[in-house]
Amino acid sequence: MDVLNALVVFANFVLLPAMTYGSQLALGALGATLVYGILRFSNFGHGDTMSFGTMATILAMWGIQAAGISIAPLPTALLALPAGMIATIAVVLLTDRLVYRPYRTRKVPSITLVMASLGVMFVMGGLVRILIGVEDRQFADGERFIFTAAQFRQWTGLTETMALRTAQAITLVTTIVVVSWLHWFLKRTRTGKSMRAFSDNENLALLSGINPERVVTIVWVLSAALATLAGVLYGLDKSFRPITYFQLLLPVFAAAVVGGLGNPIGAVAGGFVVAFSEILVTYSFKKLASYLLPTEWQPEGLLQLLSTDYKVAVSFIVLILVLLFRPTGIFRGKAA
Repeated sequence: MDVLNALVVFANFVLLPAMTYGSQLALGALGATLVYGILRFSNFGHGDTMSFGTMATILAMWGIQAAGISIAPLPTALLALPAGMIATIAVVLLTDRLVYRPYRTRKVPSITLVMASLGVMFVMGGLVRILIGVEDRQFADGERFIFTAAQFRQWTGLTETMALRTAQAITLVTTIVVVSWLHWFLKRTRTGKSMRAFSDNENLALLSGINPERVVTIVWVLSAALATLAGVLYGLDKSFRPITYFQLLLPVFAAAVVGGLGNPIGAVAGGFVVAFSEILVTYSFKKLASYLLPTEWQPEGLLQLLSTDYKVAVSFIVLILVLLFRPTGIFRGKAA
C-alpha cells in the first residue's frame, strides 16, 4: 500500500505536471525550431508571440461570452482559439513584411535578424500590456476537473490522492494530435517536402522551382499558430500574465536546442527533457521518501535540490550543458 501511495504522489506532483508542462514547451519549441530551420535565425520574439496569441484568444473569448455562447463543460477559450490564431498570424506576417523581409532580401547575417527579433519582442510585449494589462487573468471556465481528489480517494481507498484537471487533459490530447499532424504534414505533403528541401539546401530548392516566399509564409503561419496554441494551453493550465510568457522564452529555446535546432521531433523531445528536469530538480521528495524508506531512515530535510524560485535556472543549466557537450542536440539538428 505504501508503494501505491508513493506512486500516486509521484504521478500527481511530478509525472502529470511534467507531462503537461512538457507538452506546452514542445508546442512552443516547435514554432521556434521551424523558424530556425527555414530562416536560419533564433526568433527571440517567439515568447511574446505566444503572449499576443493568448491575449487575442482571451479578447475573442470575452466577445463570445458576452454573446451568451458557451461550449461547457469545455473552456470557452477553445472556441475563441481560431480567432486568436488568425489575429496572431496576421500580426506575424505583417511583422515579417515590415521587419524581416527587407533584411532577408539583402542577405544580411543571421545575427542581424536576431537583433531585429529582439526589437519585435519588446514592441509586441508592450502592445500586449497596453491592450490587456499586466495582471494575472484566469480564463479556464467550464468543468475544472476530469476527476477530483475526493473521487480518486473514493475509487481507490488510498491515503494519497490525485486529480486530473480538464486543462491538463486538453493539453495532452491536443499535443498528441498536433504533433502527429505536423509530422504527417512535413513528411507526406508536397508543401512539407518543399519546406524540408528548402531547409536542407536553399540553392538546390530554388533550382527545383520551389517558391521561397511561399515557404517562408507557411513557416510563419505554422509558427504563429503553434505559439498561440502553446500560449493558450499554458494559460488554461495556469494563468495568463504577459511577463510570464517573456520568461517562457528561455525554457522554449532550451527545449529546441536540447532536441536539436531545426528538428521538429527533437523540439518535442527537448520540451519533455526540460520540463522533467525543472520539476525533478525543484520537487521535494520528502513525502515520497516517507512511503519508501524505513522509519529510522526518514530524512529531516525536504530532499529538494533547488527551490522552485530557481526553476528557470534549471532550463539555463540544461541549455549550457547541451551547448557544451552536444551543440547539435539529441537528434542532431543544426548547430546552435
